Amino acid sequence: MTRVESNNNAGAAPGQSGAVTDTQQPVEVVIVTGLSGAGRGTAARVLEDLGWYVTDNLPPELIGRMIELGAEADPPIRRLALVMDVRSRFFTGELSGVTEQLRGAGIRTRVLFLEASDDVLIRRFGFARRRHPLQSDSPDGTLSAGLTAERARLAPVKGAADLVIDTTELSIHQLHRKLEEAYGAGAPAALQLTVQSFGFKYGVPLDADMVLDVRFLPNPHWIPELREHTGQESVVSDYVLSRPGARDYLQTGKHLVDLTTTGYRQEGKRYMTVAVGCTGGKHRSVAVAEALGERIGADTGHVAVDVVRVVHRDLGRE
Repeated sequence: MTRVESNNNAGAAPGQSGAVTDTQQPVEVVIVTGLSGAGRGTAARVLEDLGWYVTDNLPPELIGRMIELGAEADPPIRRLALVMDVRSRFFTGELSGVTEQLRGAGIRTRVLFLEASDDVLIRRFGFARRRHPLQSDSPDGTLSAGLTAERARLAPVKGAADLVIDTTELSIHQLHRKLEEAYGAGAPAALQLTVQSFGFKYGVPLDADMVLDVRFLPNPHWIPELREHTGQESVVSDYVLSRPGARDYLQTGKHLVDLTTTGYRQEGKRYMTVAVGCTGGKHRSVAVAEALGERIGADTGHVAVDVVRVVHRDLGRE
């Protein structure tokens, strides 16, 4: 069900740290590794969107301490993603030893390995205009030699992985869906929607994904008994929503939001801002934003949106 929120303006080695969780909420760890350029950064961003706490190249002796600190946090960190690459000291030892220590401490641990073909990796490095981390260590200093050395070094890691994903033919959205299926707790992550009222005279919000203009509705500012009230008060909202075209516009706006949020979720986007504007951001936009957020939140069949936040950027600014 959609939730609606309204708003006005150095440690021990893994397995030896005592970082054991309760049985009702076990800690999960996914180790993200693979070839340079195969998509570790993208995987990290996807896992973060899915609710994982992501760390990059954390030394192995600090993993246990990190889990302890996460368990003590408020709210506790129960899902930790560790991104490791070939340059990390993590690869000076056996991957199996680290995972066995974590699992021995009662921590569910999985290893994700990302790879791609050499020609695709070379093309990606060309686009990024950066050197491979092992390129300078190879005899001839070429990118191809660096990739060959990295494949050899990571062969045991790949063999120990729980999931291997070849990103050669995958788009970012396709990789997103694969990771969502594997680490999204069995269901696609929903989208967080912000409905924000604003006044055009103060400028359109820069982060708006969709802008609804309600200046076509009569302005309560010109009605003396309504001027000092706001769109959050029924005396104003009842007036605004009873004007000709208001409810049709509201319904059409909700339909557009439904279509857009469904598409956004399929494309891997997890946040959307709908800006509702009037002249000053006090009456019409506030009333319509509140009504739009309420309608979306009341739609129990709306599976694309998990949380709806209603905020009023310019309320009180006058």
